[in-house]
Formats: sequence, C-alpha cells, structure tokens
Amino acid sequence: MSDRIEKDELVERIARRTGNSPKTVEKIVDATLEEIYEALKHEERVSLRNFGTFYVRRERESWVFKFSASQRLRKLFGWTSSYKGEL
Repeated sequence: MSDRIEKDELVERIARRTGNSPKTVEKIVDATLEEIYEALKHEERVSLRNFGTFYVRRERESWVFKFSASQRLRKLFGWTSSYKGEL
C-alpha cells in the first residue's frame, strides 16, 4: 500500500462508498477544495466535524497555515483526546 493517496484514488474511494459516479464525485471534491481555498483566502476558519479545523493567521510579516485535529483524529493517533465514539 502506498504512503499517500492521490486525488484520483480519493475520488474512486468516495465514488465506491457513495455509489456516485467518479465524475460526479470529482466535481464535488473540486468544489469542496475550492470553497476551502476561498474561505481561507478570506481569513475564515473551515471546520470539518470529526476531522479538524483549517485556518490561517498572520504572524509577524507572513501568514501561517494551521490545522487543528478533531478529538476523533487525536484519539486515532493516541494523542490526548476526549473522544468516546468508534474509530
């Protein structure tokens, strides 16, 4: 198994899971990523439940991209977490 998943593989996996065509899923993935990009560009946080929050902030004279993992993701990797559900 590869140590990373490319977009095409992600699209195929989502298509299998949802029963949608890969073409439809690709449009949804592209639109999702574009909306995340636009939100960050406007300094808005993007929170995806059970995954985490993406945000940017200004530090000194540059911007810093941040990701805060959800409690579920923290639990998966053995980090401090209050998550009680299934992994």
